[in-house]
This record gives sequence, C-alpha cells and structure tokens, in this order.
Amino acid sequence: MSTDSPSHRPDARERQREANALPAPDADALAHSARLGELIRAQIADNGGAIPFSRFMELALYAPGFGYYSAGASKFGESGDFVTAPELGPIFAACVADSVAPVFRQIGPQARFLELGGGTGAFAEVALKRLMELDALPDRYCILEPSAQLRHRQRERLQKRLVPPLFELVEWLDGPFNDEWDGVLFANEVIDALPTPRFAIEAGEVYEEHVAIEAGELVRVLRPADAFLGNAVRHLERQLGREFEHGYRSEALPQLPYWVQAVSGGMRSGAMLFVDYGYPRGEYYQPDRSDGTLRAFYRHRMHGEPLRWPGLQDLTASVDFTALAEAGVAAGFDFAGYCSQASFLLGNGLAGVLERIERIADQGERMKRTQEVKRLTLPSEMGERFQVMGFEKGVEFGAAFLVGDLSFRL
Repeated sequence: MSTDSPSHRPDARERQREANALPAPDADALAHSARLGELIRAQIADNGGAIPFSRFMELALYAPGFGYYSAGASKFGESGDFVTAPELGPIFAACVADSVAPVFRQIGPQARFLELGGGTGAFAEVALKRLMELDALPDRYCILEPSAQLRHRQRERLQKRLVPPLFELVEWLDGPFNDEWDGVLFANEVIDALPTPRFAIEAGEVYEEHVAIEAGELVRVLRPADAFLGNAVRHLERQLGREFEHGYRSEALPQLPYWVQAVSGGMRSGAMLFVDYGYPRGEYYQPDRSDGTLRAFYRHRMHGEPLRWPGLQDLTASVDFTALAEAGVAAGFDFAGYCSQASFLLGNGLAGVLERIERIADQGERMKRTQEVKRLTLPSEMGERFQVMGFEKGVEFGAAFLVGDLSFRL
C-alpha cells in the first residue's frame, strides 16, 4: 500500500453536515487559527511533507500564544467549549478534598498539593476552603498551568475569594517539582488532552497517522510506525490476546509512563489522583471501536474534524485506564484503587453533601445543588463515563476507593 494513504474521513456530505452544524468563528478567531495553521504547515514542510498526528495535536493545543490551551479564548463553562466537574459547583472539589485530607494528615506539615491544569481556579478555591475546614491544609498549594491567560484568571479569582492566609499558600509552577517532596498530585481531565499518537493496521503492519497537505488542505495520511509505537501496539495485542484487524485505527500513548514519572517528580511519599473519561483496555480496544476515540469539541458540540480550525477547538482521546495503572506502578507507586466518578464521590463525602443540600432554605439554590449532584453522578451524565484512579507511596489511600471498586476490569 502507499505509505501516504489517507485515513478514514467522513464523505463530502457528512463533512458538510458537520460544518453546517458548527457555529462559525468570528473573523478574529479565524485569523488566529490561520496563523497557527501557517506554523503547522511550516513544520510539515520542514519534516519531509508530514508530521505525526501527535505533533499536530501538540501544536493545536499547546503552541505558545496560539494553541487552544495556551491562547486566551474562553474554554470552560457554558460560554466556552465544555464544562468540567469543578465548574458545575463546589461538590466535586469538596469530595476530592475529603478523599485526600487523610493523606495530608499522614504526611504532616511539609505536605504539598500539586494540581495539574487549574481551569478557572474553581477547584482550588473549594478544595482549599474544605481542607481548612478539615484541618488538613497542605504547606503549599501549587498549580502547574501552561496558559498565561488561565494563570491570570486563576490568580484573580483566588485572590478575590480566599482569605489572605489561604491565598498565600497558592503558587504557580512552570513545570513539575525539581526537588524531593511529599504530598498529593491531582489531575482532572488532563490525560485525555495529552498529544496522542494514532495507529492503523494495514496488511498486518503497524502504521502511524500523520498530517500532510493535499490540494492545499490539511489531511491525515499513514506512514510506517517507528519501533516505539509499533512495539506499543504489539504489546496491546498481547495483552488483549488477539491481533487488531486490517483497517483498525485507534490511539496508543506509549509515552504515558514517562509522563507520569515526570509530573510526579521526586515524590517520596503521598498519593496521585486522576479523574478522566475512558475505559479499561479490553473496552477501549473493542473490535467495533475501529476508529478509536479521538474527537473535537467546539462550543459544546462534539465532531469528527480534528484538523478543522487549529487552535479554536479542543482535541481529546479517551484514557486507557489499564495503561494508566501500568504507568503509575512503573513510576514506583502502589495501585490504590479504580472506580467510577459516581462511586468515588459517594465514598468521599457525598452523603454529607446531600444532607446539607436538604437543609438549604433557598429553593432555587437547593435545586441548583441537586442538579449538580445529578450531573456528577448519573450514568447518563458524568457518573459512569468519568472514572477515578489513585496511587499511593508510603501512605494509605485505598480507603478512598472502597465504594464501587472496578479494578477487576483492568
């Protein structure tokens, strides 16, 4: 086969329907996307006519000043492109704080909290207030945030809504800790946005999706996979006990163990907590999920055009939680637990939250909090689609996962 065969893309009518369904960006947004497009095209030209899809995704999301997460557009909430659990209200962050408070007590006064990607600062605000109520504050609350615009937004929010002693605990980092430390690492909807390679099986061989230019347009094409990705795909086949069929396409993240090692840095003792959407490996790579999980989000609309409007839309792929379990253990941690988001919240303070909601006098506020609980826990909302995984080192964190254990599915 040609090494530049195009990957599956919707036919012209499907593409037109998707295009018509999306609200058009304004002129400034389109100009911004065009500038990022020029950067991407230059990289394609400098790399022999194609770049790996993972590199395209990295540029589309994180290119300084242009990428979706590093530029200044609104992303979170009803006016953005998606809503994360902390943006719905205080319940999610309060329950996470309840889950990690025992870890802070075990570690003592030198404990740190490291949040990867702080969103609007909503999570940090509630978590710090709840940890203060529980008398389990860390010595430092650190946010690793690549976006200068989001850092500014977080700082403004926290300075306005936290009492000075709490706000003084907060600091912003450019990278993981470079010294030894003890504490908790927390990441909500982070792994799904890691630039992921895409693979394809053709005539029993492993290929990697690249992005090239054809007739002036960005398109996805196939090139032979390198040994790193090829070996990762063969590892998946061995674990699954079957070979992928001809034409099968999906994602694999062989760099995940190295990423976990990097972000946890020199953690001597503590816990890691990851919340994201995804599946255990056997479900992720089902035969009928033959085009993977990659998708784009633009103004609360999910669609299948990841190359459209670089820098203006979010690109995500579901998490292989079996791979995450392997990566955490490879980084020197013990596996603590795995469950759905609904089960995790139920096991970490949600019952008390429900009791407090019943006592709210204002009917409108009571209804709002009730709806928040439903969105966080119902299977049709976030409750089952989002899952939670924890790791421990020198502390006991397994109690946070006593409700609804799903580790048997890994």
